Amino acid sequence: MRQLVRTALILAALVSGGCATQPRVPVTPPAPRPVPQTAAQPKPAPSVVCPPPAPETPPAAPVVMPNLSPADWSSLPGWQDDNLLWAWPAWLQSCTVLKTRPEWQAVCAASEALKPVDAETVRAFFESRFALYQSRQPDGSEDGLITGYYEPLLHGSLTPSAKYSVPLYSPPADLLTIDLGSVYPELKNMRLRGRVQGNKVVPYLARADIDNGTHPLKGSELVWVDNPVEAFFLQIQGSGRIQLPDGSMMRVVYADQNGYPYRAIGRVLAERGELPLAQTSMQNIKAWGERNPDKLPELLAQNPSYVFFRELPNNGNGPMGALGVPITGGRSIAVDARAIPLGAPVWLATTLPASDQPLDRLVLAQDTGGAIRGNVRADFFWGFGNEAGKKAGMMKQTGRMWVLLPKDMPVPAELPGPSAAKAKMVSK
Repeated sequence: MRQLVRTALILAALVSGGCATQPRVPVTPPAPRPVPQTAAQPKPAPSVVCPPPAPETPPAAPVVMPNLSPADWSSLPGWQDDNLLWAWPAWLQSCTVLKTRPEWQAVCAASEALKPVDAETVRAFFESRFALYQSRQPDGSEDGLITGYYEPLLHGSLTPSAKYSVPLYSPPADLLTIDLGSVYPELKNMRLRGRVQGNKVVPYLARADIDNGTHPLKGSELVWVDNPVEAFFLQIQGSGRIQLPDGSMMRVVYADQNGYPYRAIGRVLAERGELPLAQTSMQNIKAWGERNPDKLPELLAQNPSYVFFRELPNNGNGPMGALGVPITGGRSIAVDARAIPLGAPVWLATTLPASDQPLDRLVLAQDTGGAIRGNVRADFFWGFGNEAGKKAGMMKQTGRMWVLLPKDMPVPAELPGPSAAKAKMVSK
């Protein structure tokens, strides 16, 4: 076991470029969609082995909580105007998971017994059963970044051809995941991914290595699609549907990732002068790719992160979120689970994409994202298809957030990370 820990920490050094003793927390840059800090391409294994961290001197945890301060219902912008009946089914979805937790049992039991017929019944229920807290930044400020995501539609085939030549992969058999928190609690939520090469654990293949034409993951193909840019953005969204040649629909969702942080190709285009930073939306990046097909492979390779998928039944519900329930278009958000309890109702006060028109509504914190970091940070799920994609691609708004917690639930000093069904990669 001691040797396994040492091997895991060697991998940590390989991936991060130094001796790391605490989880790497991505930083949210301003555009085009918030993403973790840029990471350098992996270097050859160093000759010096980093020693394991001493359990008696655990590293300091990231300062995220406490971030919730008591608030009054009258402070909610638009609280009386939202049709809360439309949020009720999404809330009941949260309760399918939350009702197993002591602090949520009573309120979920009451919810399942209630059969509301109008918005006022729902409003009275939340006001009587929940306490309201505003989520604030560490400096006490109220505003944060609100972006959007969606479930895209792609076209593909279960067999490769000249038309369908871009593979989506299942998790490869040689992908190794090491959970450091199982050995050192102070490293909880830190997972390292790599592969065995000889008698060493080395970083897993980066995007450039996977897409270099040598097909190193041959045999792990799940489906082939017809567009490399659409496949790239599917990895960012984390789930999608693929229409097969016979008209049937296949749903794929996040299964795993190669261990590298996301790098925004929109920012790369802006740095190269190819697009103004303010115009690096998903739609404009796709249009750039259509105009520059010869430059596209090199651009995509600038993001070393690579997502692997698994198939789920296409039952008509939304994609599965990190809470472990289907998410709902217009009523689900992805949050930082260290700051906002997964499953909780959240009042979101923001504006519509590229607009100053208010978007104030009750949503449910049912998902997480690799780039969703911070106390006042959300990714708004717009639903399925091209129209949802247009809205998601344009959304980069300022917003505020309030969290609803059961009245007898103490505000936690620290929230657990997601135990989740997936860890969606989200970015503009």
